[in-house]
Amino acid sequence: MSAGGEYNPKLLGIICNWCCYGGADLCGVSRLQYPPHIRLIRVMCSARVDLAHIFRAFSHGLDGVFIGGCHLNDCHYITNGNFNALGMVKICKKLLERTGINPARLRLEWVSAGEGIRFANIMNDFAPAIRKLGPLGSSEGMDEKTLLFKLQTASKLIPFIKLVERERLRAPLKLRACSEPEKEYNKFFNSEEMNKLFDDTIADKLVINQITSLLRDGPLATGEISEALSLGPSEVSRQLKVSSRHGFVRYDAGLNRFMAV
Repeated sequence: MSAGGEYNPKLLGIICNWCCYGGADLCGVSRLQYPPHIRLIRVMCSARVDLAHIFRAFSHGLDGVFIGGCHLNDCHYITNGNFNALGMVKICKKLLERTGINPARLRLEWVSAGEGIRFANIMNDFAPAIRKLGPLGSSEGMDEKTLLFKLQTASKLIPFIKLVERERLRAPLKLRACSEPEKEYNKFFNSEEMNKLFDDTIADKLVINQITSLLRDGPLATGEISEALSLGPSEVSRQLKVSSRHGFVRYDAGLNRFMAV
């Protein structure tokens, strides 16, 4: 909260050393105004931003995370790391949505070293947008305990997600050579095929991880799990069958409840 009682969101910016940081520096030198409550961290390339960094930021109470890099096909590294950042953010937004967090809390933009005005405009748009969303968790209808539980269970999946992304969810290299690569990336990651693949490989794994984490605190009935995770009973039953088949949980007939193995 500010001195006047207005809610000021806690924001983190992770920005590329070569371009976006230069734009932010030019913004300051030019005395362009943007909200002071965003903290900036400089990395050598936007590709260095990891899923774990984003979930750690949200787990520590940040309301929004901004990632800034060089314009596509203008990366200072021959690997074009900003394309890796673009793919990572697309997957992270899907994961945040499945976790119950508004994906608009994560934003990726391209800013060159000479675009101080663009940097200021982005910050002056991002901060009010997050302010409008409200504090993380309560605005999503979750108390602090539920929010941390969901963030932690999602974070535990990150090593698996990286493996799946590398093997099955990575955008084809040919998209980088398109005349409008970002448009093609959006089309690829929003396709029905990609959404189904994400659900089958990651979203289902996330639900199973949440269920087994709940059951480690004690036996629960299907209805209790459904209520705790805000999922339909049929979806919970489906995931419990999968978990039982893989030996993650077992059903105790005497208690009429499921238990973690």
